[in-house]
Amino acid sequence: MRALLSVYDKDGLAGLAAGLADLGWELLASGNTAAALAESGIAHRAVSDVTGAPEILGGRVKTLHPAIHGGILADRSVPGHLADLDAQGIEPIDLVVCNLYPFRSDPSVELIDIGGPTMVRAAAKNFAHVGVVVSPADYPGVLDELRADGSLSDETRRRLARAAFAHTASYDAAIVRWLDDDELLPETIHLTLERAEVLRYGENPHQHGARYRVDGRPTWWDEMVQHSGTALSYLNLFDTDAAWRLVHELSSDAARPAVAIIKHANPCGAAIAPDLVEAYRLALDCDPLSAFGGIVAVAGTIDAALGEAIAAGPQADVIVAAAIEPDALARLIARRKATRLLTAPAPEPAGTQVRSIGGSALVQEADRIVVPRSDWRVVTKVQPTDEQWRDLVLAWRVCARTMSNAVVTVTGGQASGIGAGQQSRVGAAEIAVAKAGDRAKGGAGASDAFFPFPDGLEVLARAGVAAVIHPGGSVGDAAVIEAADAAGIALVATGERHFRH
Repeated sequence: MRALLSVYDKDGLAGLAAGLADLGWELLASGNTAAALAESGIAHRAVSDVTGAPEILGGRVKTLHPAIHGGILADRSVPGHLADLDAQGIEPIDLVVCNLYPFRSDPSVELIDIGGPTMVRAAAKNFAHVGVVVSPADYPGVLDELRADGSLSDETRRRLARAAFAHTASYDAAIVRWLDDDELLPETIHLTLERAEVLRYGENPHQHGARYRVDGRPTWWDEMVQHSGTALSYLNLFDTDAAWRLVHELSSDAARPAVAIIKHANPCGAAIAPDLVEAYRLALDCDPLSAFGGIVAVAGTIDAALGEAIAAGPQADVIVAAAIEPDALARLIARRKATRLLTAPAPEPAGTQVRSIGGSALVQEADRIVVPRSDWRVVTKVQPTDEQWRDLVLAWRVCARTMSNAVVTVTGGQASGIGAGQQSRVGAAEIAVAKAGDRAKGGAGASDAFFPFPDGLEVLARAGVAAVIHPGGSVGDAAVIEAADAAGIALVATGERHFRH
């Protein structure tokens, strides 16, 4: 039996090679792999001795030879293949162990592997007769099976071949993305989705679901620690991601403690306050009925006081914070056994978003607040006060993360009313002020898209909202501005829409 070893990552190589040698395998090795085996005192043959040709072009060509690829690709069940091997004096190769140059870590032309992928694909194609190993994580299992059975099973060779083709596909995709040079919408998109965890079910119990990492890149979810509660579901992940991103946007923008509460991907509470206990109280007060079974996101540490406040509040499906002090953790676990308690790092910036529509896909860059406050325009006679400006910024942030059509009211750093996902902007405004009640008076309002007519703005005005922010840009802007001036409302235009579907 013969094995060809040609690896960039030498982790576990000596152990694998020694194990194969102990089983009586002949080892072939190329370049630096041969040097590593020699340093470990493991007997082997150099690929150049087998091919009768030296490595050339600085190592670009060393295994690309019929003596190597004939040995890998020969179908042992085809007499003509065996006759060709005999005629050319080529011995079969039964195992190929190869991992590729680390292109992702340092993209360059010189790290585009040629011989490696060729060997891997050749062995994977011939998996009926040849084993192929691309990950050091598989070395122990391969050795164990060879020691126990003397050969790899059909099932194992097929599994390893599948992993090998996935490995080269991901490698090629990384090269294509590099050649695209960060083009936002290239002619083709090659995503590699690596399964990170299988979920209990998808959006509903009859649907299967899992979380995948895009291109194998770790996310904040991979560093998250779950301290208690049942396994996270598909919707828990979806909603918690929305909550964690929103609360970080709020806290970074205001540089003050913030809490956000999310239900079905929509904010049902958000607040900025001098301390986190007050921020939680204000966020919960926005809509305590909807907060039941929601996601509580805390931009900071949950201490004993905040833990007591949350424990006394409605049941939350998930609580996520930067840290949870031991006393608070014990208190929350005792009071909320089913609640998932998470600590996590800040979320990575959202990148390109891909959404399926049947057999097609919609691709866009992630939404973010692009137009800075310095470029917002007050279009009415009345100017916002300093406190109203702070509320307008919060209202705009929350509204941008609420399903469209969306209208949000904010008073004193607290989201007081949120109208989400309505077909009519007037309807969204009516829901927001109904939830806010008297709290809308003197506060701010936000609309994720422009008011096409004065009617939506007039709903906010009748509720006592004193300042409103919207994108502007409608053919009906003049009538909306006139209505705002008539009501004595400060109206701000951002020039930027934030639809969310």
